[in-house]
Amino acid sequence: MKKKTTTLIPLLMLLAAGAAQAQSVTIYGILDASVEHLNNVGAAGASLTRMPGLTGTSPSRIGFRGTEDLGGGLKAQFTLEQGFGVDSGTLNQGGRAWGRQAWVGLSGDWGSLSLGRQYSMLFWAMLDADIFGPAMFGGGSLDSYLPNSRVDNSIGYRGTFSGLTLGATYSFGRDGVNAGPSPSGTNCPGEVAGDSKTCRQWSAMAKYDSASWGASLAVDQLNGGPGAFAGLTSSSLTDRRTSLAGWFKPMPTLKFGAGLLARKNEGSATTPKSNLWYLAGAWTATPNFVFDAELFKLDYKDSANQATLFTLRGTYTLSKRTSVYATAGHIGNDGTLALSVSNAATGSAPVAGGSQSGLAAGIRHVF
Repeated sequence: MKKKTTTLIPLLMLLAAGAAQAQSVTIYGILDASVEHLNNVGAAGASLTRMPGLTGTSPSRIGFRGTEDLGGGLKAQFTLEQGFGVDSGTLNQGGRAWGRQAWVGLSGDWGSLSLGRQYSMLFWAMLDADIFGPAMFGGGSLDSYLPNSRVDNSIGYRGTFSGLTLGATYSFGRDGVNAGPSPSGTNCPGEVAGDSKTCRQWSAMAKYDSASWGASLAVDQLNGGPGAFAGLTSSSLTDRRTSLAGWFKPMPTLKFGAGLLARKNEGSATTPKSNLWYLAGAWTATPNFVFDAELFKLDYKDSANQATLFTLRGTYTLSKRTSVYATAGHIGNDGTLALSVSNAATGSAPVAGGSQSGLAAGIRHVF
């Protein structure tokens, strides 16, 4: 018996090693910290210098991503991703432990199917065209949903076939966190018996990409529910965004992006319809220096409310993982709008109809 046991131990070790090799888990993250200076804050037109906690060039995070080969081309996948503020070490996304992503799924040649908290298709549709993305002086200053286009309790599908990507999500309760009112948590948990619309969300996307250009069309709709924020207090009310976006790369060092985000928000009694236009460019001047610029125009239909945001950024890479950046932005509000140039933290808006400029510099490290 002793001889058989001794022979069995190496065999079990080999089997365990094979199982370990079949699964891969990656730890990754971004640390992005900056200091920004804003003028014309509040009725007094005061200046504000601060270290914001929400975003710089991109929000800080730590994540775990894993795959397991199940054989026959089928894989199991998962992602757990936590967002936090480097300024104070606190959790973002309304204090969720895994507020950026928390999902598990299966993938194969047919695409991927995932369940949990994950990105809406609006995120994937705008990813390549909106060059500034979730940056501090970016589109999130005009539409706070853009850096927060994730949904709880959702089923998602994405598949790419010869350059064409198709995707959709459906959520049974889009946002169960009360952080507000705030896009980090909109108090709409859903999953209510007897009402098939309360706090539901759905999105769909068709996207084509080649080596030098791409285009996408996406729709994202939020349903309301009792007690939900942003005026969506009934399941009969919806907030729908339709995105048309495209990008073009005429040479390896130059990229352009443009898009239109049309919104119909039944939660607003006065200005339910709006269009957000954007035009962006990125120039890799040297292997270590990239210069970006983007222009945004938000216009509410049948209203004097509108805003124009222009932002510039220079990024210098010190290594493969570390870079420093400086960015500047200016916003002009009309009508009763009082949007801040910065979406990096709350509490910085100018007076209604006022303008505001911002400067910031920071460090970004990827691991």
